[in-house]
Amino acid sequence: MRLSVRTRHLLALGLLLPVSAGAQEPLPDDIDPDSRSRLPYLGPDAPTGVAGIVAHGTGALVRWEFALGRALSELAVLTTAREHNQPYEWNLHETEALQVGLEPHVIDIVRDRRPLTGIGDREAIIIQTGREIFGERELSTETYARAEELLGTANLVDIVMLMGEYAEDAVRLTAFNQHMPPGWAQFLPLPFEMPDDIYPDSRSRLPYLRRERRPETDTPSLYGRQLAPEGTGPGQIMRRSQGVDALTASVGPRLVRLTNLVAARELQDQYSWTMNAIAAAESGIDSSVIDVIRERRPVDGLAEDDAALIEFGRELLTDHNVAPETYTRMLERFGETDLVGFVNVMAGSASDAALLIAFQQHLPEGQESLL
Repeated sequence: MRLSVRTRHLLALGLLLPVSAGAQEPLPDDIDPDSRSRLPYLGPDAPTGVAGIVAHGTGALVRWEFALGRALSELAVLTTAREHNQPYEWNLHETEALQVGLEPHVIDIVRDRRPLTGIGDREAIIIQTGREIFGERELSTETYARAEELLGTANLVDIVMLMGEYAEDAVRLTAFNQHMPPGWAQFLPLPFEMPDDIYPDSRSRLPYLRRERRPETDTPSLYGRQLAPEGTGPGQIMRRSQGVDALTASVGPRLVRLTNLVAARELQDQYSWTMNAIAAAESGIDSSVIDVIRERRPVDGLAEDDAALIEFGRELLTDHNVAPETYTRMLERFGETDLVGFVNVMAGSASDAALLIAFQQHLPEGQESLL
């Protein structure tokens, strides 16, 4: 097997395992040998990975224009919120789901994690798809085939994209402990007590940041009701976003690579782990640090920045609940702006992982998984 110059260089440095022609397992039957995913290859100039998967969707604004109806798109959002134990996201979308016609007993099944009986086939397959992607970090061959049959390929891509988008929002909301506005009941049963380290005006760990309203760019409202009360929600968090380039300029590429690596490991995303492990090694992250992340070892003895990032990512992406002391440690080391930047990197990884896992994106031919 002929290896690229880059691969030969990494092998020489000991950063990749030697890969023989037979090192990779044979592709499963439902994987296209050219795209190396469950979706067919679109041509010689087609992208692979997340971009290649997205290209199979309809291109619609899925939340508002899903071909199979708003009730099913809201069901996808609720399933995502439930699997992330995200109460703010759940509350807003339970109300909305009822208003667009989703049956209350379907919502109860999602909320209480009941068996998928007594509901429609499409409702059941959307819930099962979300439970497997986010709960098991794998979408079984049987569930995938059934989802494709019931929804159609393009609509399935759309629904997983929507789940990924709300997984991204869930990560942001959980990182900054977004509470409901005063007087709002909490509808989602949680396995933990939410910390109370919040500002009273924003109801989150971030102080309220006002903005000049531009109605032409606002999120659509539902029946005259603004969906996210002003000062709360992912939009409030994103007002502090300065992009990954600004984060890299502030903290350096090494810590950004480390953040990608932590996210890939906690999301159990084989494809992203391997690609990021290669990039992490190239950017100077010691193999012993990579091993701590890969094997989920204690962070004792690591540099303080590395240890803080790893523990923060583990709580955020696996426990779905960041302890006040973990948050404070990150805030003190990096400041508010860079902390938002790190969370945005992890949130983007969560969105990508939903697509890569659902459509089982395999590594390039000849590249052995490093996870």
